[in-house]
Amino acid sequence: MGFLSSIKNMFFGSSPSASANRYLDQIPDQMSPYYQPYMDAGKESLGTLKGQYGDLINDPGQKYADLGKGYKQSPGYQYKLQQALGAQANAQARGGMLGTQQDQTYAAQTANDIASQDFNDYMDKVTGLYGEGIKGEQGLEEQGYDANTSFGNMVGSIYGQKGRNAYDERQAENAQRAKMWSDVFKTIGGMGMPGA
Repeated sequence: MGFLSSIKNMFFGSSPSASANRYLDQIPDQMSPYYQPYMDAGKESLGTLKGQYGDLINDPGQKYADLGKGYKQSPGYQYKLQQALGAQANAQARGGMLGTQQDQTYAAQTANDIASQDFNDYMDKVTGLYGEGIKGEQGLEEQGYDANTSFGNMVGSIYGQKGRNAYDERQAENAQRAKMWSDVFKTIGGMGMPGA
């Protein structure tokens, strides 16, 4: 077949679809560097998201505990605690309750409330940052999906064009062959039949 193609090319030139396909075949390689970073980032983000979503679904308590591991008292914690305990002590002193069991219970409750608020403030900030991180990963994953989709559509379009080229070329060859046979039959018919 290679020999016959060479002979055909020598007399008739190369096939139009083969000529076009040489250029069409270069497009994916030329375009890949523009798409590949986004496709790779999306694939990586998909793995990260699957892991994070799996942790959240399978053991949300553990995820909460993991996020809380980095808690340290805020810079304003001691100041708030001292202010609250001082205000409470003043109120207890005015009521003659300073130093009593009830005063100690109130002081412990006040300290607990301030510590809980400080931890909750920390967790609000950490979970907010965690949410922003998840949102960022989702954005990368979506960009990767879009890049994969666009690249796939481009490659599909190229194959569609190659198919149209091959069809058009085959149709032209068939038309040329039909014309050639028609011309042959006309020539034979034009020679006339003996005795006519």
